[in-house]
Amino acid sequence: GIRISCAKRPVSAADIERMIGQVESQLQKMGKAEISSRVVGDLVMEALKEVDQIAYVRYAIVYLGLDDLKEIRKEIDQLLES
Repeated sequence: GIRISCAKRPVSAADIERMIGQVESQLQKMGKAEISSRVVGDLVMEALKEVDQIAYVRYAIVYLGLDDLKEIRKEIDQLLES
C-alpha cells in the first residue's frame, strides 16, 4: 500500500523503506502476537502524512473507504489544518 500510494511521487525508495521500517519497529514495540489491520493502517497513514501529503490522501481514500468527493475533501481539509 505504501509503494502504490507513493507511485509517481517524489518519494525515494530509501524514504519508503524507512517508513516501512518505522512502522515495523512501532509494531514490534507493542509486543503483541497479533495486531489488527486497523492499527497497521493508522501507523502507515501517520508515516505517509509526514513524507508526502498526496501519497497520504491516496492511501486514505482506499484505507478509509472514502467513496465520494465530499469525504475526500473533508480529509484534505483536515490535513491542511494540521
